[in-house]
Amino acid sequence: MEILQQRSTTAQVWEAAEEFIRLFHRENPDAGDPRERLAAVRAELADTGTYRHTPEELVHGARVAWRNSNRCIGRLYWNSLRVRDRRGLTDAGEIADECFEHLREATNGGRVRPTITVFAPDAPDRAGPVIWSEQLVRYAGYGDHPSITVGDARNAPLTSALLELGWSRGAGTPFDLLPLVVQGVDDKPRWFDVPADAVLEVPIEHPDGADGGDGWTDWGLRWHAVPAISNMCLEIGGIHYPAAPFNGWYMGTEIGARNLADTDRYNLLPAVARRMGLDTASDRSLWKDRALVELNRAVLHSFDRAKVTIADHHTESRRFLTHMEKEERKGRDVGADWSWIVPPISGSATPVFHRTFEDSPSATVYVHHPGAQERAQGRDLV
Repeated sequence: MEILQQRSTTAQVWEAAEEFIRLFHRENPDAGDPRERLAAVRAELADTGTYRHTPEELVHGARVAWRNSNRCIGRLYWNSLRVRDRRGLTDAGEIADECFEHLREATNGGRVRPTITVFAPDAPDRAGPVIWSEQLVRYAGYGDHPSITVGDARNAPLTSALLELGWSRGAGTPFDLLPLVVQGVDDKPRWFDVPADAVLEVPIEHPDGADGGDGWTDWGLRWHAVPAISNMCLEIGGIHYPAAPFNGWYMGTEIGARNLADTDRYNLLPAVARRMGLDTASDRSLWKDRALVELNRAVLHSFDRAKVTIADHHTESRRFLTHMEKEERKGRDVGADWSWIVPPISGSATPVFHRTFEDSPSATVYVHHPGAQERAQGRDLV
């Protein structure tokens, strides 16, 4: 299956390249006057229709793209992003191996490190490699019954497609690791089992039931340590890197208020409420709210107990305002999407709730290209 990417004219690439090169030299004074570099880029564009970033430009561009991510609340440490330059790789197997090494390095024994691995860019004569999977680590969703899914319901379509392609399902638990789906240059998509040693998982238990007295420990709940997004395109100065998986660390609400709680994911709130003995006959008892808080307490407690990096939404909200203040002192505007920056629980108890933001676009950024979400669901994989 050919991946049709958005194509840019040479004039459009030059315009974006000039903007980025000037920004790079402005923010890295030791790089000197940008005129010589701009002349080289223009000549390379005229000769080949594209140009190649220097290693230093790639590092800065990847970090600036994180800085410009309007939906990310955790941008305070954008300049600490580790950049793994793997632009020479176009083969699916080699890319998969490097993705697994990315996970090992980013996990760092639980002290999660923000990391990006950048593979070959699009070229005028061919599209670059693509990672179909939404994240490097995803759990299977077995939809064997029309109204019941064992595992992550979000991944049921991808799971079904992989089973049709010959993947032998895992043990059938709610937390079976899905293979990673990668499409190399001029190749069809292929799946690769994720090695167990590349994934650190945290067992989830409640702080008030660590002895198992309330039944939390027998649920078998767990979640993986590194949230590595893998189906977004990194765009720097007019160059598109369609395979560039990157990660920060989790904010607790991503797991406790979304992944485990959303009705189209694990939908655990009714089960938590039953364990708590709550009255679920009416929403006015606020049973969902109470269950949601306890589920999020369990996530934070469990990651802390396992000594795995995780942020809470109150701390991360304050950090985001610190990030805004630092950027404003440097004369840079901070774009943000309010609906993503405000946490999914206790929003009004956090300082970001009471602010307004401009959701301003940027040229150096991570974006979903057309078809990325459909590929993550396994559409047309079979």
